[in-house]
Amino acid sequence: MKIALGADHGGVNLKDRLVEFLASKGHEVADLGAYSLEPEDDYPDFAARVAGAVQNGQAERGILICGSGVGASVAANKVKGVRAAVCHDCFSAHQGVEDDDMNVLCLGARVIGEEAAKEVVERFVGARFSGAARHLRRLNKVRQMEKDSR
Repeated sequence: MKIALGADHGGVNLKDRLVEFLASKGHEVADLGAYSLEPEDDYPDFAARVAGAVQNGQAERGILICGSGVGASVAANKVKGVRAAVCHDCFSAHQGVEDDDMNVLCLGARVIGEEAAKEVVERFVGARFSGAARHLRRLNKVRQMEKDSR
């Protein structure tokens, strides 16, 4: 799977570990920065990169990391077609994809440890949208909301 990753200063170290982890699992990984610890960088810049890669098809999924995951999620959800959520547990990570067609996972490096993050990421990338009628109905309502707000 093609996966885009990005992180601000709050998540750059965890991002680097997840890039290595995903590559070792055979995924095609696009590291969209940050590439070093820059305390003055801003999560919306990395959210735009990752969400843009998902929106334009350069990546099938995205992973964003900031201190809490919340800011990255808020910013990524401003990009049309992106459905981002903060997940720090395995159930939410796979259920968000299976039921809600979530395509960007947001993590808080100050909230989750490296090993737990790897487990959450594995569940996220291993999940597939179910396509069940009720989930399609709900997804179409979300898409309509997005269309109406633009």
